[in-house]
Amino acid sequence: MEFFKELFLFLRTRKKFWLLPLLIMLLLLTVLVVLTTVPALAPFIYTLF
Repeated sequence: MEFFKELFLFLRTRKKFWLLPLLIMLLLLTVLVVLTTVPALAPFIYTLF
């Protein structure tokens, strides 16, 4: 959690708020990839696409 705290402080001090959507999308993509590796959840995720 310390990493996310420092990242947010960096974005706030450097006024790099345009990076937030990119970071959020990368985080969501990572979660999606991790969830597809669980065989029980895979059919539910495939129905989204």
